[in-house]
Amino acid sequence: MSSASPGITPAGSPTITESGVPAGGKRVLLAKPRGYCAGVDRAVIAVEKALELYGAPVYVRKEIVHNRHVVETLRERGVIFVDETSEVPEGELVVFSAHGVSPAVHAEAAERNLRTIDATCPLVTKVHKEVNRFAKDDYDILLIGHEGHEEVEGTAGEAPDKVQLVDTAEDVDKVEVRDPSKVIWLSQTTLSVDETMERVDQLRDKFPGLADPPSDDICYATTNRQVAVKAMAAECDLVLVVGSTNSSNSKRLVEVALKAGARASHLVDFAHEVDEAWLEGVETVGVTSGASVPEVLVMDLLAWLAERGWDNVDEVTTANEKIAFALPHELRKAAKA
Repeated sequence: MSSASPGITPAGSPTITESGVPAGGKRVLLAKPRGYCAGVDRAVIAVEKALELYGAPVYVRKEIVHNRHVVETLRERGVIFVDETSEVPEGELVVFSAHGVSPAVHAEAAERNLRTIDATCPLVTKVHKEVNRFAKDDYDILLIGHEGHEEVEGTAGEAPDKVQLVDTAEDVDKVEVRDPSKVIWLSQTTLSVDETMERVDQLRDKFPGLADPPSDDICYATTNRQVAVKAMAAECDLVLVVGSTNSSNSKRLVEVALKAGARASHLVDFAHEVDEAWLEGVETVGVTSGASVPEVLVMDLLAWLAERGWDNVDEVTTANEKIAFALPHELRKAAKA
């Protein structure tokens, strides 16, 4: 599940060697970094620790992270996932997901006397603080993100009267601001870097005085995984991205792979979802995974490919991640007690 307990590598998995992008032959290029980011690891461990400290059931609002395997495994251990805080019985324990929630959700939890653990990724919390800062300074805030995504809903909820969501190019045309000299863009943390900057350029054409965020909102892990895919995509006949369909950053990896030169790219939750027809005429397969994907699922895919002749695996490294986040303060306090 977490990085502390990632699961067992399947028997028969190929040996992974680290090198630059090799040339020729039937091979797999394995992107690094891939998989769990620090925020996801923190959130999953938070739920596991809550189960250890308080026992089942533990309620989680929305999916703790966007991954089917993680959610189903936690559900089997006694986690109950709900769509809204109102579904949690009064006085029970609820964990808020890595994607963050709005102040209204916190207020509702308090009204229902719920015990809460806030597993919001610290990088998402940073964007929430930016919204508050610029809303207090009376800026119009243009939030670049995907409509309906939990992170966007939580971020916009910090100042709903000051935030406008910009998802598509058509949304840019609809934006109206009170003072073109006091407008800033912020973004969802899991977007495609290239697509985000394209939207920023469109907004700046309309509002030349558009201010940039004080620091990059797209998280380091999202950026790093996209850079790794770009480094190998042009060498790949096929790129397989392990991740769930509701994972924004996983879907972006498919798009990035195709734009960077991969002949084909597909998103799969599990190895058995790979269509063997995708492998026809393929020599080089690229493999990566979204930031909410445990490594065991990648190892499963490599073993599946090895059984079909793709047993030469080279790891293509573009960054080494060493970031870790402390557990939510509610759990640290409970552990000390």
